[in-house]
Amino acid sequence: MLQSFHATATPAQGPARLAQLRKALAAEGLAGFIIPRADAHQGEYVAARDERLQWLTGFTGSAGFCIVLPDLAGVFIDGRYRTQVKGQVDLAHFTPVPWPDVKPGPWIADHLAQGRIGFDPWLHSADEIAAIEKALEGHGVSLSSTKNFVDIIWPDQPAAPMGKAFVHPEELAGRSSADKRAALAETLRKAGQRAAVITLPDSLCWLLNIRGADVPRNPVLHGFAVLYDDARVTLFTAPEKLDEAVRAHLGPNVTLRPASAFVPALHTLQGPVRVDRGTAPLAVSLELEEAGVEVVWGDDPCRLPKACKTEAEIAATRSAHLRDGAAMVEFLCWLDQEAPKGGLTEIDVVTALEGYRRATNQLHDISFETICGAGEHGAIMHYRVTDDSNRPVRPGELLLVDSGAQYFDGTTDITRTMAVGPVPDGAAVAYTLVLQGMIAISRARWPVGLAGRDLDPLARAPLWMAGMDFDHGTGHGVGAFLSVHEGPQRISRVSEVPLQAGMILSNEPGYYREGAFGIRLENLIVVTPAPKLVDDRAQLCFETLTFVPLDRRLIAVDMLSPGEQDWLNAYHAEVLEKLGARVSAPAKAWLEQACAPL
Repeated sequence: MLQSFHATATPAQGPARLAQLRKALAAEGLAGFIIPRADAHQGEYVAARDERLQWLTGFTGSAGFCIVLPDLAGVFIDGRYRTQVKGQVDLAHFTPVPWPDVKPGPWIADHLAQGRIGFDPWLHSADEIAAIEKALEGHGVSLSSTKNFVDIIWPDQPAAPMGKAFVHPEELAGRSSADKRAALAETLRKAGQRAAVITLPDSLCWLLNIRGADVPRNPVLHGFAVLYDDARVTLFTAPEKLDEAVRAHLGPNVTLRPASAFVPALHTLQGPVRVDRGTAPLAVSLELEEAGVEVVWGDDPCRLPKACKTEAEIAATRSAHLRDGAAMVEFLCWLDQEAPKGGLTEIDVVTALEGYRRATNQLHDISFETICGAGEHGAIMHYRVTDDSNRPVRPGELLLVDSGAQYFDGTTDITRTMAVGPVPDGAAVAYTLVLQGMIAISRARWPVGLAGRDLDPLARAPLWMAGMDFDHGTGHGVGAFLSVHEGPQRISRVSEVPLQAGMILSNEPGYYREGAFGIRLENLIVVTPAPKLVDDRAQLCFETLTFVPLDRRLIAVDMLSPGEQDWLNAYHAEVLEKLGARVSAPAKAWLEQACAPL
């Protein structure tokens, strides 16, 4: 199994470790310390060595942070984790804080009269620290760049990952690394910048057409890079991660240096040097400024080009989704036969799904730990089943399964919610409202220049009209055999990045009734130019990449408009057409029934 089911943290671990941390802080004259879920590369997904937030608090979510004060320890979590956190931390010692509703600076000012708060500058961006410092102006509290006190008290902290890098073929990437480097170097020259510092693992992997194995579920390499205005690159990473094939692929214009050489190299750069204040660790700009090197704030030059996929990447991703869709159909056919018998558990479901993906003989990894929540567990948005939490999948409940795969030709992410036997009260109405939001995004067309925040209300409007909503974004960016969560593209209330052709995103509205059930439906979609209609206005629309049936048993058909019914029938007809020849005979028979017109 790629996925394990052991519990990686417990609430019991927190109090003693919190006491140790406070003792260490007091010895240094500090009133507090900030512990983010981040590493020096500022990626969302971190290696075991960097799971400091989990080690200290017990909270295992993929986003959040803890601020430890002398008499209070706040665990800041967004809407995805407000149910989960209550079962993972010792509530007598840690206080969940709804973030970003409550921001860290004002929270500190409200709970600490005076003192210094420490932070590790390698684990925070310049934007993060500037926002906190601004909120603390006029108060008796200041921030101090310090060593990492969690590392000091963590006796068995895992070693840094040493995964091997490998080449990502140009036929899948659609552009050579040399071409990418030349194009970005030209943008630096036009901006009058001599170099750019790249810290995000998926950015450097995209730029160099390589992949790695330093982060679970995401094929990325840990390292730093400097891109120069003449298209040369210096890559700072452990040399033993790169074999001769990778070195030959990188070529003479990519210089390899050990990670320990990164900071000394920063001191020798000729400015202006571009640094992304939203994604690079603050330590980078502090080191440059200390050496007298001019820093210019600007976006990571890789992020937007990486987000706008090439035709080759989109074509490869389509292939990956058809393969994954066939595996999902085999799984759903099996689930429909077995789940109503009442003998399955959540772990059984996760194990079976991975087995069907493995049977493709092309699975590199899963793209994240499968979320499989039966009944009330479905309302925990990022629930991870463990040996301790595993429960039966009972008839009369909903089952939410959010999963994905990493294939060499693409990254998948799909969520389906299924009825197990009789449909519970209220579930069909809620499911249909979520489905209407998903359809609205799928059918959308909009003028060029609009951002994700402009489309986000389309997914929520049906729920809003019923007095309901969901506490997560409607969609996140997805990489091409890279990170399953990719920026800067998003469909959410806070996304101001204009959507552009080639961007792959998820479309995943949901509804969660704590203690009862959760519903989420997710397809991946890609932005594409919209066909011309009345005039020549440039518009965009979405092409659906995911082809897997939706549970017709949960659809209140009379709630759907004729246009929504037409979309769903057309979608199911396309699912049957694309996957019918790819699945076994029993699965095809199941698929024909699942895709029958409403």
